[in-house]
Amino acid sequence: MSSPFGHGPNRPTTRVRPYALTSGRTEPAVDLPLEAVIETLSYTAHLDWPTGDLRTEILRLGTHRLSVAEIAAHLDRPLGMVRVMVGDLVVDGALRVHSTLTDEASFDERRSLMERTLRGLRAL
Repeated sequence: MSSPFGHGPNRPTTRVRPYALTSGRTEPAVDLPLEAVIETLSYTAHLDWPTGDLRTEILRLGTHRLSVAEIAAHLDRPLGMVRVMVGDLVVDGALRVHSTLTDEASFDERRSLMERTLRGLRAL
């Protein structure tokens, strides 16, 4: 079954290892909880990227305002690697991170966040 975002079992494989895509980094450049919702601000950064660059796919998924965990699941990529790449795109100004909850968040907002996070984790 393929995902609505065009990925799934028929996704082309790559020989590039996750640590190569993140230059060996394991932590994102910004505070980036896995439940944080990501929004694409600019596509201009990808104009000089090679065809099939994972960053382009992250930017495309960011237009749907998904969480970091959901983006990793749709891309079928390791969560840690996606967090680093999303962090880089945030620093570059191509993505925005929406805060998840404040200390004043209601019970319903907290419950909704936990449900969305569990759905994203199950999809991984």
